[in-house]
Amino acid sequence: MAAARRLAGRTLLVDEFLAREAERGRIGPDAFTTAARRILLHGHCHQKALASVECSAAILRLPRNYAVEIIPSGCCGMAGSFGYEREHFDVSMRIGELVLFPAVRAAAADTLLAAPGTSCRHQIHDGTGRTALHPVEILHAALAAG
Repeated sequence: MAAARRLAGRTLLVDEFLAREAERGRIGPDAFTTAARRILLHGHCHQKALASVECSAAILRLPRNYAVEIIPSGCCGMAGSFGYEREHFDVSMRIGELVLFPAVRAAAADTLLAAPGTSCRHQIHDGTGRTALHPVEILHAALAAG
């Protein structure tokens, strides 16, 4: 049990790890494109409960001209496989319609959608037809050639 507690204290979400590396100067804006992009970010409930969406926002701001807005949403409504269960599908979609789906639909077509949660990305696609990417996918695509 003590070993598990020690390990837990050293466990990070990938967003947290990358944000720490950026704070330490190991990752910086020079590694990325200078193109301008707007990003809407939906945080995963697990992330909101245990850490913060701010690490995801921080790493998405590493490219100099990337503007990140956190969608003030609660749960996307999927909650793992909850939203795929027949008896929960309608409530799952209603939860998505509270804040998340309207924000996604209002976004310009060239706005990138970021969502660290796998189920959140599926819910966004199922509810709006738009594709959300994991923040690491967005950073990978933003790497400068060279």
